[in-house]
Amino acid sequence: MSHQRELRRHERQLGETREIVSAMKAMAFIEVRRLGRTLDNQRRVVETMNAAAADFLGFYPQALPPQTRQLRHIYLLIGSERGFCGSFNESLVRRLTQCLEEEPAESANSGIIGWGRKLCVKLEGHPQLLAALEGAALLDEMGERLLQLVKQLADLQTDSAIALTVLHQDPEEREVVVRELLPPFESLRGAPEKFPHAPRLNLAPRVFLEELVEQYLFAALHEILTVSLMAENQQRMQHLEGTQRYLDEKLEKLRRKRRQLRQEEITEEIEVILLNADSTKQSPKKESWEGQR
Repeated sequence: MSHQRELRRHERQLGETREIVSAMKAMAFIEVRRLGRTLDNQRRVVETMNAAAADFLGFYPQALPPQTRQLRHIYLLIGSERGFCGSFNESLVRRLTQCLEEEPAESANSGIIGWGRKLCVKLEGHPQLLAALEGAALLDEMGERLLQLVKQLADLQTDSAIALTVLHQDPEEREVVVRELLPPFESLRGAPEKFPHAPRLNLAPRVFLEELVEQYLFAALHEILTVSLMAENQQRMQHLEGTQRYLDEKLEKLRRKRRQLRQEEITEEIEVILLNADSTKQSPKKESWEGQR
């Protein structure tokens, strides 16, 4: 009986754990739905800014800074704030290692910014780590964390011009995405004129580009963070789905074992009852035989 009580206690603990896992999976699903509703709008904003930059640079290519200037290379890794998302952060660290190995020898002053507590734990002690920033666990936390990130980048740019490379996960890609954000609009350098007349500006071309870059960087980072958080929650759902299946299998094994144990106990009880019944039947016969003597 004590062994059966132990099985019941273990089964109850696993059942409670499964309920927690199921609730975490439901929360991740809800967050993916919320992120999906905002991501389309963010992508349209970034695309509109890219189109405006292409139109502008087709007529004012001289507004772009020269390519010959020295830039400090900064790698921004967008990781996870919470766990239970498989190899989400490990993949980012592996891709960062590849990027650093591919860098030329003269780029030894490159730096790393980590976003997300779980990722920053894995980057702890890295000689090139410049900052470990708190990430966003929910969409509601995104705005405040994004402002902290932008401030960190602005502080770095006050010392020297930087080249910013962002490494992040995308639910539509199988590998880590590497995206160059700074210097801005390098892919549009030498873009042809798409319209017969230049855009009418109220600012000097260089001033206009500086303000456009500032807005573009904020919008692009917001889009990347949203995409990354969606990928994180999707991986969390998959990871928790596997955990849920494992717990279901363990619970079923425990239930079978407990039923088997109960059947064995019932069999033993029946055997004891039958033995007692046989002994009761044999006792009167013995007494009556002794009386005849």
